[in-house]
Amino acid sequence: MLRRIELEVLATVERGDTNSELAMKLDHSESYLSRAVQDLVEKGLVYTERDGRRKRVVPSDARAVELYQDLVRQHSHIDFPELLTGKALEVLYYLDQPRSVTDISERSNNYRNTVNRILKRLRDHGLVGTDDGRYFFTGDFDRLHEFACELVHHFHRQRLESVVPDGTILWEDYDEFLAKTETEIDAEHFHETGLARFAAFELQFLLTRHRYYRYSAGLDGVSPGKLCCHTLLIDDGPRYRSYCLLLLSHVDVVEADLREQAAKYGLEDEIDALLRYLESHGEVDDDRLPEWEEFQELAADYEVPLPQ
Repeated sequence: MLRRIELEVLATVERGDTNSELAMKLDHSESYLSRAVQDLVEKGLVYTERDGRRKRVVPSDARAVELYQDLVRQHSHIDFPELLTGKALEVLYYLDQPRSVTDISERSNNYRNTVNRILKRLRDHGLVGTDDGRYFFTGDFDRLHEFACELVHHFHRQRLESVVPDGTILWEDYDEFLAKTETEIDAEHFHETGLARFAAFELQFLLTRHRYYRYSAGLDGVSPGKLCCHTLLIDDGPRYRSYCLLLLSHVDVVEADLREQAAKYGLEDEIDALLRYLESHGEVDDDRLPEWEEFQELAADYEVPLPQ
């Protein structure tokens, strides 16, 4: 996400520094330093101002930059650029509460050895501690998790704004996000979801002016299980829950996969209620789910057979 030299620049730069001044502070060649600054400009973390024949480097007002520089100032004895390279920020992103190596490994999709090595390095520097096999932040170092989240959000917003001017992020993870927009997106790694996606499974609904997209570099499409979760993230009211019930009745969805997706999106209770509703023919006490007779009529309208 950020190279060591970029972290060094962010830790050191003060408003008005030139490339040559930064190069001297960091003991790097000016050409190497200039490339790092340009990369940070492209990432929206610094910008440059012309001052005669010189360019001065200015930290951007991104919240991530503010958090990082505050940490560096208050803990100047810690080599943050060294500690936060590689997969470290991803590990910090998922350390939102005390977690085990296995938990973080599964959430981040990294090898246990990688996660364990990073956490051990952080523990050796006093940034995290352990209790009963779970790692947690010590002191005020939970701001490292906040920094990781703000940095990820910054990059997600930058990626969304590069394709549409009116997008809103509804949900995000380290390497993906769900966005709402009034503009069609035709860009790599953006996959349409929400009600418009139901048409791919032979369910046509009246659409609103909004469109919904999931960004993920590692995704080829939106499966029924993911679509169900996305729909609930967009609107978990009675109408959208009924649409999810239709989808689950109409398409063969592997329950284990669906529950895995629900856990990822923090929708375990909602998905469990939908599954119990279908299994029990509506015997679920939830005002956001329809009466069984009402749902039968809806299913008949869409020619969706229901389990007997």
